[in-house]
Order: sequence, then structure tokens, then C-alpha cells
Amino acid sequence: MKSWFPKLNQVILVIVMAYFVLTAAAGFLPPIYAVFITTQIAGATVASVGFAITVYWVTKSIVQLFVARFVDKNHGEIDDFYFMIAGGLLNALLISLYFFATNILHVYLLQFFIGIADAMIIPPFYAIFTRHIDKGREGFEWALFSSFSVGAGSAFGAMLGGVLGASVGFRAVFPMVGILTFVATIMLVFLKPYILPKVPSGASRFVERKKI
Repeated sequence: MKSWFPKLNQVILVIVMAYFVLTAAAGFLPPIYAVFITTQIAGATVASVGFAITVYWVTKSIVQLFVARFVDKNHGEIDDFYFMIAGGLLNALLISLYFFATNILHVYLLQFFIGIADAMIIPPFYAIFTRHIDKGREGFEWALFSSFSVGAGSAFGAMLGGVLGASVGFRAVFPMVGILTFVATIMLVFLKPYILPKVPSGASRFVERKKI
């Protein structure tokens, strides 16, 4: 009897699971971030929280366009892979440094560099997913990514973030997020055997067909 749940190739499976961990880690922060900034950062106000978030999004939104253009120009996935790993490791380090933040300038600087780190992750992440998605299952695999990796990851992370913030303190949550981000990045290393080498422009798209 044919299973309702299609088998996933290794690349899609690794990305779905790694992004679940990454999103769960990021999900720790929304329940505590504004309270942490306004109560434990010298000189911070509610307006400071809004500006800090703006710094992150403006930085990420601009930088990732340049990253995307760069990885698109270099056919193959070696550059995508190393950008993604470097961005993940940098993100893990930077988010952990929030533990030591004491004034609002620290926050703004961290947000700026975290924006750069995330800009290194997202374009290659989506590019690799798109190239390796199974033909005829595009809708399902994108929906799985949205429902499980993003939706369930965010929900699980938000629940744990609120509980941990109340039990161990807001500041201690940030190194935990850094550790989980590091774990997610290490999971992405398992993509290495399936990463496309540099190929000539116009070469046919590769789809990983081996199923598990």
C-alpha cells in the first residue's frame, strides 16, 4: 500500500530537520526579547527595541541580496554550502554574546552583525532546497518546510523560550540559542556529500533521487 507521506531525499530531509532546530532556537527569543532589553540593558526603552529589530532587518535585507547574487553567479553549490556554514557558526557566536551585553550600543552592534550572519545563511539555504526538491512534490515539500521546519519549530521554540526565561533568567537563554544554532549548523554539514561541484552555465538541474 502506498504511503500518504512521500519519501524524502537526503538533502530535503537534512534541510527540513536542520531548519526546524534553527527556527526553534530563534523561537526562544520573541517571548523574552523586549523584556530583556528594557529591563537589563542600560539606557534602553521600548523604542530601543524597535530600533534594534529594524537594524537587524535592514542589514539582513540588503546584505542577502548581494549574497544571493554572488552564489547565483557561481554555478554549483560549494560556495552556497560554505556561506551557509560560516553564517550559521557566526550567528551561533553572536547570539551567545548577548549574555555579555550591558548597554544599548552592544545590542545595536550585535543586531547589525547577526543580520549579516543570517544574510549569509538564507539565500544558499533556499537555493539548495530549491535545486534538490523532488519533481512532482514541490508543493508538498515546500509545505512540509513551512509547516514543520518553520511553523512547528517556531511554536516549540516560543514555548520553551518563555518557560526558560521564567526559570533560568532572560540572559541565560541567549547562550542556549547559540548552542542550538551551532547544532543546526553541524547538521547542515551532512549535506556535503550531496553538494554539487561547479558546473558550466546552462547545465541541467540536478535532483537527488535516492530516497530514504
